[in-house]
Formats: sequence, structure tokens, C-alpha cells
Amino acid sequence: MNWHKRYLQQAGWTRDLRAYLFEKTKLALATRILEVGCGTGAILGEISSRASLHGLDHDASALAQCRVQASSASLVRGDARDLPYSDEVFDIVYCHFLLLWVDNPLQALLEMKRVTRPGGHILALAEPDYTARLDRPDELAVLGQWQTASLRQQGADPGCGRRLAESFHQAGIEMIETGTIRAPEKMRMAAERESEWAVIEYDLAGFVTDKEIQKMKALDKQAWEGGERLLHIPTYFAWGRIQK
Repeated sequence: MNWHKRYLQQAGWTRDLRAYLFEKTKLALATRILEVGCGTGAILGEISSRASLHGLDHDASALAQCRVQASSASLVRGDARDLPYSDEVFDIVYCHFLLLWVDNPLQALLEMKRVTRPGGHILALAEPDYTARLDRPDELAVLGQWQTASLRQQGADPGCGRRLAESFHQAGIEMIETGTIRAPEKMRMAAERESEWAVIEYDLAGFVTDKEIQKMKALDKQAWEGGERLLHIPTYFAWGRIQK
């Protein structure tokens, strides 16, 4: 599984949203920026700023690749629930498809709040709700059910996205804006679907038989080519601010 390719794909889904939120939060004027769960640097490596860039991830191999993609950033291996930074040191702290993988997302948000300066911003750029996934035609509905169950088995919380705003509130982060991100139009392209299927096959390996996976893949391809395919996974963002 090429995780950097996957993270680049996900980064493409939120590029317009990031441009909007980074402008609103005055990223260009920030002095210190932190990405919690920076992975291979798909987003951190894109940031053009005079600010001091910082990234944290628990995966050593991902951080090794991030050092190539975001060579100017200061990178640390660590836990989102116990950030190894002093209080109130960052202007902007953000995460991207992270909280669903954290077994205590509220604690992660409390830590993000702790290290953010008064008046600073916290951004959760994308958190999905697989429990509200919609697949059409109906024959493909089981695919979403399998993937949701597999994510739970891997330790993820597939419904994290729908509780994102509530989690910000519980953490005492002032909510400025929240909503769902626009569904990726690129899913109609064969190359984009192949990348998505690489993830699906990874998630379902050992969970269902390869024969069942390939049957769903063929049905999926046929539905897209016939203009009958609908795939919708509500994915939420939240922009909060630390009160002065």
C-alpha cells in the first residue's frame, strides 16, 4: 500500500477548503504552525510560509518520508494525546483525517488547545462519517458496510465526523465554522478510483474473501461506467479559535 499516494489523494480532496481556511486564519502571518498527524508530509510539504513549521506523527516510517517532502519542518515522533510541546506556542494547529484514528479524540483536541496561543486557531480539516455512507446501486451497499466494520476492527471510529462539532465544544474551543466538505468530483476518473480501490482492498484483506472483493470491484466499475454509481461519505471540517 502506497500511503504517500493515498495521503496526496486525500489532500487533493481538501485543497480548496484549506486555501479558504488558511486565508481566514491568516496563515501567511503565523510564526509557528503545527500539523498533528502529519504522515508523509502530503500537506505540510505544500505550505509556503515564513513560519516555523512543525509536524508530529506516531509512525517513524511516515516521518522519514515527511522529512523529504517537508524538509524545512521540525518533525517529532509522538502521541496526539500527549503533545511534546510547551503551552501556548503555536498560532495554528491543524489535523487531517486524524481524529477517527485516535482512541480518545477529545484528549487530542484538549492537547491541541493547550499548545495553541490565545487568539490562535485549531483546524480539523477532514473527519468522515462512514456510518452515514451512501452507496448506489443497492448491490454495492454491502461494500460500505464491510469497510465500516473493517475500520472498527482496525481501531478507528467510523462515525467520528458527525461528532466533530460536539467534540470541539467539549474541549472548550470556540467554534467559528463547521460543515461538510465537497464530495470529490475526481472519483469519476478511473485513476482516482483505482487509488481508492487500493485502500478498500487493503482494508478488506482477510476480512472478506478476495472473490467477494473482486465481485464488488467489478460491480463498482460497471456502475461508474454506466453513470449509475453514487458514493457519498459525509466528511466534516471544523474551525475553532482559542479565546484571548
